[in-house]
Amino acid sequence: MRVERVFERAADLISGSRFCVALTGAGISAESGVPTFRGSNGLWKRYRPEELATPEAFFRDPELVWEFYKWRMEMVLNARPNPAHRALAELERMGILRAVITQNVDDLHREAGSRNVVELHGNIFRVRCTSCPYREDLKESGRAGEFVEETDVPRCPECGSLLRPDVVWFGEALREETIGKAFHLAQEADLMLVVGTSGVVYPAAYLPRVVKEHGGRIIEVNVEESAITPIADVFVQGKAGEVLPVLVNRVEAAKAGENLPQRE
Repeated sequence: MRVERVFERAADLISGSRFCVALTGAGISAESGVPTFRGSNGLWKRYRPEELATPEAFFRDPELVWEFYKWRMEMVLNARPNPAHRALAELERMGILRAVITQNVDDLHREAGSRNVVELHGNIFRVRCTSCPYREDLKESGRAGEFVEETDVPRCPECGSLLRPDVVWFGEALREETIGKAFHLAQEADLMLVVGTSGVVYPAAYLPRVVKEHGGRIIEVNVEESAITPIADVFVQGKAGEVLPVLVNRVEAAKAGENLPQRE
């Protein structure tokens, strides 16, 4: 299929959608300078998951794990949403996109203006106590920058136990409420935009298949083919920050045309 026809087909599907949702992975944030975990330059090429992203690693060496996560927090604090994040937020403002389901923990979708964000793997700016119900959103409390600069291992202000990042580590289950909401959205969707994900991390990788099982369509935007590509109705190859704004512009033009007064 020619490139022009691919864009035309994708824009037509978005314009005609009644319930569109997006599933995003690390690839959408790579253009904001946030490194992916897989791929040739992924973080897991330099660090082993079992050393930094498991409950066992945390209780074995919380100082090392927090050093890694504070480094990531500082990196993300200096990152900004890119045109792909903003394009999805614009689709939501237009009333087309119902939700963004993301595997990312960087909070860039909210920074871009998306309101209905389902964070499958948590949020790097939230912390929770390992012993009591204490939780804190460091952005909301205004402590993110201060928290990154602290050199001591973070402890709960209420009970003194270790604080941990409120993210889902390897070997941990996703929150039932969160994954339940994601699957409900996938079941309702007649279209899913799959952006920048490898399609190999479960249960997130099931979601496009749930859309297909319920009669929906899939548009994949990725720099290379993934495990999702075989079931995609349209595969748009390219950087999300370049592709999504073009699609949004085409959708806006189509919607504007629909609203033009008709001649007698």
